[in-house]
Amino acid sequence: MSDPNAPTRFNEDKATFTVRGSDTPDLDAGVAAIRNVLATLPARPGVYRMLDARGDVLYVGKARALKNRVTNYTQVERLSRRLQRMVAQTRAMTIVTTNNEAEALLLEAQLIKRYRPAYNVLLRDDKSFPFILLRADHDFPRIQKHRGARRAKGNYYGPFASAGAVNNTLNALQKLFLLRSCTDGFFKNRDRPCLLYQIKRCSAPCVGRIDAAGYGELVADAKAFLAGKSTEVQAKLGGQMQVAAEAMDFELAAILRDRLRALTFIQGSQAINAEGLGDADIFAMANKNGVIGIQAFFIRGGQNWGHRSFFPAHTADVPEDEILAGFLAQFYEEVPPPRTVLLDRELDEAVLLGEALGGQAGFKVTLSMPQRGTRRKLLDQAKRNAEEALDRRLAESTTQAKLLREVADLFDLPEPPDRIEIYDNSHIQGTNALGAMVVAGPEGFRKGQYRKFNIKNPDTIPGDDFGMMREVFARRFARAQNEDPDRDAGDWPDLVLIDGGRGQLNAVKGVLEELGIEDVCLVGIAKGPHHGRDGREVFHMLDGREFQLPVNAPVLFYLQRLRDEVHRFAIGAHRAKRAKAIGASPLDDVPGIGPARKKALLMHFGTARAVRNASLEDLQKAPGVSAAVAQQIYDFFHAR
Repeated sequence: MSDPNAPTRFNEDKATFTVRGSDTPDLDAGVAAIRNVLATLPARPGVYRMLDARGDVLYVGKARALKNRVTNYTQVERLSRRLQRMVAQTRAMTIVTTNNEAEALLLEAQLIKRYRPAYNVLLRDDKSFPFILLRADHDFPRIQKHRGARRAKGNYYGPFASAGAVNNTLNALQKLFLLRSCTDGFFKNRDRPCLLYQIKRCSAPCVGRIDAAGYGELVADAKAFLAGKSTEVQAKLGGQMQVAAEAMDFELAAILRDRLRALTFIQGSQAINAEGLGDADIFAMANKNGVIGIQAFFIRGGQNWGHRSFFPAHTADVPEDEILAGFLAQFYEEVPPPRTVLLDRELDEAVLLGEALGGQAGFKVTLSMPQRGTRRKLLDQAKRNAEEALDRRLAESTTQAKLLREVADLFDLPEPPDRIEIYDNSHIQGTNALGAMVVAGPEGFRKGQYRKFNIKNPDTIPGDDFGMMREVFARRFARAQNEDPDRDAGDWPDLVLIDGGRGQLNAVKGVLEELGIEDVCLVGIAKGPHHGRDGREVFHMLDGREFQLPVNAPVLFYLQRLRDEVHRFAIGAHRAKRAKAIGASPLDDVPGIGPARKKALLMHFGTARAVRNASLEDLQKAPGVSAAVAQQIYDFFHAR
């Protein structure tokens, strides 16, 4: 397969809008639009996008031969009801040709994740997976947790199913291999061991308690363990402990014993026995009442690194093998695949998917459905987990739907809210002030849509909660009006909850009236007459009503949970801002002063105040400070 990063990999052509005017669904108009595009389509592999009258993407599909595949959409009587609805909304198409079908499959997954079309199966999970990174850009490599793009030089081990799984493994690895976890800056400035050395979680290479050769041996052992050679590491540690005991070096023997215990903990924490499997992912699907659940187990080096449940969206009327194939393509668009992928069903596109993933990873990837033996037992266990997770999901969604119906009845909403926004402020006597917004919906909290608002309007008086709330709402809803004036992107709230009473509610009401917004339901949640100790908050409505709910009402617990979540998020963001402010220096604002010069100036003068009060001649004497830089620093502090 050709280089996936080559600039000429894809060739995109956008068809002109063949039908203009109303965006009302019209099957004949959609078919006409597709037929006009067909006249220009090649019989080559590629990806096509169905667009509506506004140019929004309705569907992304791939094809071995574009002309043949797109022709199927003009044969309306053979389409499912779902695809007929899509064709009725189609008004244009965008075509991308590729070198082969495997490239088309990878591009399809990329475009689905980018555009999230309404008629594609969607991997409904926006959280990245954590990895363990053993860096290779230092004489004494650091071991650390990592999320996001893998740009740093080193060895990445993962994915782990959750932050908890990677934290537990990382803690055990520190006990086992005594590798440092500190930053390079912290490492460089140590003159005595830190606490991690005292509690036997680091070998203290920063102060020479271990040399480069000894530390390199620990790194080699860690790599061997993470590659699945835990038995060899265990035998090596056992032998070393025996030698130390025979030499009556009981202190060293005790250290080696503790490291062996850490190894045993990691081995014993495996929920499933995957010894001998190497690197593999296991996927099983469950389907109940049209709701799809997919369970994934991550096996690396024969060790179970956790499992996670997924519940894809837009799966109605879609064949199960098509759902799983689309899910896998999107899943591995960001996660590196292992050599072995075990599935609970045969896929028509298994060979194609393996070819595409192998071309991306640089080695052969095999997708298979085992029939017997250990692999089949693992697959059966994944299947049971998928069914149990789906049962829990259905039970939770039923409860959640009932709560949202009660919320709609409570606040006179026309239907259960799909998007609830909750707001709060946080500050200490007006300092480091910020506003916070969290978002909830039928599926729970949408943490990827949380927002924080730094209070920066000079007209907002420090400590004025009402003024802060006005600024937050002015910025939030002015942006919403600019970006989504038609309110069809799903970013407008059906219900807004404010952590506060009548004063905050009136302040927000005034802001929205100035923006011409009068149809957003606003509710204030304030502590009751006993300051919330009785668990009965007072709800304030725009029409002046105030009421409380029974102490044991489930809807009260739900609303309290929403309020507590925004409170937690606001306090956490405020603490992070305050911590950053504590470490700030006046030198940070001086143009052209980077970390190295800042450190040199502080080492020379002692404090930032001394730098600010220094004369031009004294600044020129500082190491690493030229006459021009000294003049720049002096002018910055004496401009007035």
